[in-house]
Amino acid sequence: MPFINIKVAEAALSAAQKEEIVARVTAMMADYLSEAARAHTMVLIEEVKDGGYGRAGSVFVVPEERRASNR
Repeated sequence: MPFINIKVAEAALSAAQKEEIVARVTAMMADYLSEAARAHTMVLIEEVKDGGYGRAGSVFVVPEERRASNR
């Protein structure tokens, strides 16, 4: 069973965007492994809370204007 773990910033993606990612990643795995893998592919989209990660020595927070509007 393929297991794909994707981490994104909290509130960065809408529910519709998450659904699209799951569908597209599942299709990609079926293309690589065979159609039989589709039913067994698990895609986990994990949201990391603001302040829970950083870059270049600074803690990252998603700016309000970049947050998904319909979670």
